This record gives sequence, C-alpha cells and structure tokens, in this order.
Amino acid sequence: MATKVYIVYYSTYGHVEKLAQQIKKGAESVEGVEAKLWQVPETLSDEVLGKLGAPPKSDVPVITPGELAEADGLLFGFPTRYGTMAAQFKAFIDSTGSQWRTQELAGKPAGLFYSTGSQGGGQETTPLTAITQLVHHGMIFVPIGYTFGAGMFEMEKVRGGSPYGAGTYAGDGSRQPSELELDLAFHQGKYFAGISKKLKGTA
Repeated sequence: MATKVYIVYYSTYGHVEKLAQQIKKGAESVEGVEAKLWQVPETLSDEVLGKLGAPPKSDVPVITPGELAEADGLLFGFPTRYGTMAAQFKAFIDSTGSQWRTQELAGKPAGLFYSTGSQGGGQETTPLTAITQLVHHGMIFVPIGYTFGAGMFEMEKVRGGSPYGAGTYAGDGSRQPSELELDLAFHQGKYFAGISKKLKGTA
C-alpha cells in the first residue's frame, strides 16, 4: 500500500503554494509514495482579500481536520505573521481539537515550510514556534537539517529556508521563489517522503 503524504498549506499571494508544488514533486519522486496538496480554509472575506491585492485561490481542495488522519505523513506550509504562522493556519490547527483528544495524529511524521517578507522576518522563528502545535498532537517533527548539502551554505545568493524546512522570501510580494529555493523545496519533499515511507514500513 502506498505511503500517503499530505501537503497542507495556506498561501495569500502564492509564494507558499509554489513551494508546496515543488515539495509535492519531490515527494512523488520516491517510489511507493502518493502526495496530495490541500489548502486550509480562508478566514478573510473576498472584500478584504481584494483590498490586499491577493490573487484568486487555486482549485486545490480545502482540507477538513478529519482528513488529516488519512495521511502517513504531513507537511504544513504557511507565511509568517510577526514571526509566527499566519492566523489562517493557526485557526485551522485550533479546529483540530477532536484529533487532539483522540491523539489520532500521534506518531505521524510532520514537516514545515514557510515564507517571510524579509531576511530577518522569521525564517527560523516561524517554524520554531510552529513545532508546539506538532508536540501537542504527539507528532514527530522531521527537519531537513543540512541534508541539502552545499545549497545550505550558499552565501552569494539570497536563499530562504533553514535546517527546519524549505522557505522563501516574498519581499514586497513581487519576488518569487528562486530556483535554489525551489530545489530546496523539492529536496524536502523527497527527503520527507523517504522518512515517512520508512516509518510506515516499520509500523
């Protein structure tokens, strides 16, 4: 039976979604792994989103808390807001009380990816503060560490991401994920899928 990896994200302007798409490709490059993209519900009205200049949402399905348990591994992605996950994603996590009570997500591997507006805007604090959500669910945090090799030490080019997970810098919104950032996202998907597959095989 295939190992199911769910990539669950919130994206306002599309930066996190681009990372999610690459992560999916990376996960699907591992034999025996099926990866699926999911969005969390939007909490802002269309009127507010319009004033923010946010593009229309893609046709990626919106997940419900109950569907999380179907996955063998979960990757969560979100933009930062003041160094922590965006309120939309936090609202979704806050709706998983039933899963917390039953601990049905306990023991599942989980990873994180993210977008920030600037180099000092939360590339480490955003995933670090998100780990608390995983801990209360009993999930196993799977960081990428320095498994990306030389790309983790790139000093000549701007690169989002950290040992916690893949990341990008959005700047004022006009900057899009670089080739190096997309490569890191692909790597995270592949690496995480391999870990999820191994854990499922020993269950």
